[in-house]
Formats: sequence, structure tokens, C-alpha cells
Amino acid sequence: MKPFKNHSLKTFLLVMFTAFAITMATSVYGDFSRDSTYESLKLFSDVLEQIEKNYVESIDTSELIEKAIHGMMRDLDPHSAFLPPDAFKGLQEDTRGEFGGIGIVISKQNDLLTVISPMEGTPAYRAGIKAKDVITKVDGQPTRDMMLWEAVKLMRGEPGTSVIITVRREGVEKSLEFTLQREVIPLESVRYATPKPGYGYLWITNFREKTTDETRNALAALKADNGELKGLILDLRDNPGGLLSQAISVSDLFLEKGDIVSMRGRDDKEMEVYQAGAGPEKYDFPIVVLINSGSASAAEIVAGALQDNKRALVIGTASFGKGSVQTVRPLRNGYALKYTIARYYTPSGASIQAEGIHPDLVVQRRLLDESEGGMDAKRIRESDLENYLHDDGDEIPGSRQQKDDKEVINNEDEFEKLMRLRDVVYDHDDRDPAVLLLDSQINRAYEILKGHDLFRGTRSS
Repeated sequence: MKPFKNHSLKTFLLVMFTAFAITMATSVYGDFSRDSTYESLKLFSDVLEQIEKNYVESIDTSELIEKAIHGMMRDLDPHSAFLPPDAFKGLQEDTRGEFGGIGIVISKQNDLLTVISPMEGTPAYRAGIKAKDVITKVDGQPTRDMMLWEAVKLMRGEPGTSVIITVRREGVEKSLEFTLQREVIPLESVRYATPKPGYGYLWITNFREKTTDETRNALAALKADNGELKGLILDLRDNPGGLLSQAISVSDLFLEKGDIVSMRGRDDKEMEVYQAGAGPEKYDFPIVVLINSGSASAAEIVAGALQDNKRALVIGTASFGKGSVQTVRPLRNGYALKYTIARYYTPSGASIQAEGIHPDLVVQRRLLDESEGGMDAKRIRESDLENYLHDDGDEIPGSRQQKDDKEVINNEDEFEKLMRLRDVVYDHDDRDPAVLLLDSQINRAYEILKGHDLFRGTRSS
């Protein structure tokens, strides 16, 4: 057994590295005196020297320090992390290139590796892996003490190779085992369809480097197919977020003026306000935005900007509530540090953190003409995560959450069918895109847009 995995030592090191955390804060904010900084470093040095010289087994000091820094960062919040070279490279691949994997978004909940959502159209999605599944093993290796980047590294690999995922699912007595063949996970982030003539459906799955360009291209294609659009359904459900810059530029496509998002950092200091401006394109059609508890971060910024500027009606269920800003700082030898520096605020000044975006109209997702009930109770929200950052307001986090979000779906077949409706868009196949309207939330969005068109006195199809 490697000594740095010993529970007692880990506890001891966590205390030891509190001093190191103070030192790091000093380098960023300069709030501590030179004497205090020196004493903290001296204490750290003394403890490390004692362990290195006298611990019962010989240890690799550099590995010990790396593990301890991981523990320190993990204790801050769920989104801060110390990234070894492989993990930093993987983070860069997420926003730029393609990678081989199984297609799931994961996080740590109560120290358990938990699925936030499967990425639609991927091996994990097709196999039936669901939100809130707890991944207990990857290729037989227990995940209990794994860091996120370690689990991600195990699940990624060359396309065509296989990985075995063992999960524990609520309500299922035995563990479930999935043998998944890795594929190139498509990083195309925008898809579109015409569910009814004149009405566009735009699905943004995440926010990557080319999302705004892809959105422009999709809107141009919808216009070519329909002429001037009578309305647009912007689907941000299960969108885990991505690049802030792309969230801002996508919002700016649909706004001619007004704030998009603001950030406030330590001591509630306003760091940045991003504003919209008139661009060469003019998209003046009405918009309905769809969100659910899988809509996070950059997706919440777009929904909040369009909602607060009265540019779109937001329907669905409350979003995830990931309203914190992370920066990634490259370090020496290929390492990097990802840590939280601020919170996001919508144009009205509302904090997204742990609260999320609340829809103008609550609509549970179900199959039309099928059993009642909503599927969003299966989703994890920011406030479910260990060490989550609280809203900085006076209200109790989650207190404004709609009661409708608590409903539990009882029909598992319905869940599976709903998860496959958007395959029509994902695969760009020849099936009638009107099947999208079997999804109650998409159907309600269409009815709202159609009603708006009727009120304007124009003829709808």
C-alpha cells in the first residue's frame, strides 16, 4: 500500500496544507503580512521534512505533495482542481479537438463518481446510462478514491477500444455493468431542424470554440429552408456549459443592446460586465428557450441574458445552478490550476450560483398522450454537489426552486423514449422532424410561438 493513500496521513496532510492554502491566497490577494507568509511556509517545510525523514515507509516527496495539493483544491469547491499534465491536456481537448470516449458528464457527489448526464448520441447514451447513476468501477478499478481527471483518463481512449463501466442505480438492487465501445465524441455543438414550416428548432449541446459560428450557419440553413422564421425554439436542455466567450457571443447574436452577464469576485467586487451590441445579422423573430436541471454554466448565462432582456420566453424546469467562474492558470512542467475566481450574475443582478435560472413557465417533460409526470427529478443540480458555493444572498440556496421540479417520473420506458427523440436531429436522418413535437416541452414552445404569430395577425401553418 502506498503511504500517501493512508487515511490518517491524508487527514494529517489536509491540516498541514491549510498553511499552504493560506500561502497561495497570499500570492493572489496579498492580504497577509510577510511574517505570516514566512511562518506558514516554515511550518509546511517542517512537517514535510519530518514525514520525509521519519515516516514508517519511504515516500516519493513530489508525489506526496501532488496528492496533498489535489486534496486542498478538492476541499474548496466542486469545480476547482489541480491539473496534472494529462488532465490539463484533456481539458484543452474538450474545447478544441476531438477525443475518444464514451460521452458522459460526471462530477463528484459525496465522494462518489456520479453521472450528471449522458451526452446524447454517444455510447453511454445509447447504452442507457442515466443521470444520478453512480460509477463504482471503471475496468474493474474502484472509483471511490479517484479524482475526476483520473476517472476521465480511464474512460477515454482510442476509438474502437472497449471499457467496462459498473454503476449503482437508485431503485435497482444489483450493480449494472456496461461494456462500451469508445467512439470519437463529436464536438460539433449545434444541430437544427424544422419541426413545422416556418419554425426553427436549434439545439446547442455545449459551448465550444466554434459554437457561435455553428449557430450562425444553422440559422442561415433554417432561413434557406423556411424563409424568414416565424419563431425559434432554442434548446439548452442538458447543456453542461463550456466557454464563457461563446455564451456571450451567442447571446449577442440575439440581442442588440443591454447587459449579457456580469461577474463579481472576492469581497463582491464587480470584475467585468459584458454588454450586447448590434451586429451585422438581425434576428428579430420570437424565441422560446428550453432549460432543465441539466442546463448549466454557459447555458444558464444565455438563458438568463435572453430572459432578463425580455428577448425570449424561458420554459421548462429550473436549471442546474452552476454560477461560478473558473480560471485556468498554466503552471510549470505542464501542470495547471483551475480555481474559482467569481460568481456570475444575470442582467437583473440575480445570482445563478446554487439557484439556477427559473423558467417563466414551468413545463414538465413528458411524452404527449402518454403517462403524466416529469423526468427532471432524475437530474443533479449544483446544490447537490459536495462543497458547493452558496448563493451570496440572504436566501437559503434552493429555496426558490419550483415544487414542480420535485415530481418523480414513474415510467422508465417514457424516460428512454424521451432521451431518444432528439436522435432525429443528432443523426440528420430522413425521419420526420415533426416527431420532436411529441416532447411536451418542445410542443409547448411551438404552441407559444404559433400563438404569438396569430396575435400578430399573420397566417400560421
